[in-house]
Amino acid sequence: MDGTLVDTEHLWLQAELLTMLRIGGEWTAADQQHCLGGPLERVVEYMAGKGDPEIVGDLTTQGVGEFLIATMEALLLTEEIRWQPGARTLVCEVVDRGIPTGLVTASWRRLIDAVHVSIAGDLGFEPFTVIVGGDEVPESKPHPAPYLQAAALLGVAPGDCLVIEDSPTGVASGLAAGCRVVAVPHMAPVAAAERLTVIDGLAGWSIEGLWRAAVSPAGSR
Repeated sequence: MDGTLVDTEHLWLQAELLTMLRIGGEWTAADQQHCLGGPLERVVEYMAGKGDPEIVGDLTTQGVGEFLIATMEALLLTEEIRWQPGARTLVCEVVDRGIPTGLVTASWRRLIDAVHVSIAGDLGFEPFTVIVGGDEVPESKPHPAPYLQAAALLGVAPGDCLVIEDSPTGVASGLAAGCRVVAVPHMAPVAAAERLTVIDGLAGWSIEGLWRAAVSPAGSR
């Protein structure tokens, strides 16, 4: 979701900066990149470790997470949605063709719902057949559980699924689940791997073109 469909990293940076201000720590672009792709539990633990021990101790790690989520939720509900280039067109094509689609994200349901309100409102229809959030699986990305759960809910084999991801964490999750993966690196590079195709962006790509590219390096748009 974040970074693949919509550009929310500037909002995450705001929420992270405000959270670190609350717990007496510093936050840099390197910290943001380190936390790219979640899961949220790992991000919160990392942030708590960079904060003032006395403040974090009083607030608790759970409190740090709640402050981060509440801050991000407020930003998502007040800021206009920013689609990643080509993402809106691709979502519309998939829906028009009746292809079952799952939104699989490390974000928690509260944040998914906030983004989903904007996405569905902009499109004028419900774009996803199923949604799997980071707090709705036994293990979040990079574990294969999120994509295995989505495939099961869709009633298809993981090998018949095309995953589109932007982060190394998400790519690892899709590959571990046995899916074919197209990576559109957003803030961090993605290493080459079997069943992985890396592209510069979604603009100009059709869903058929992406599948062909995922099946064969010589695939076309």
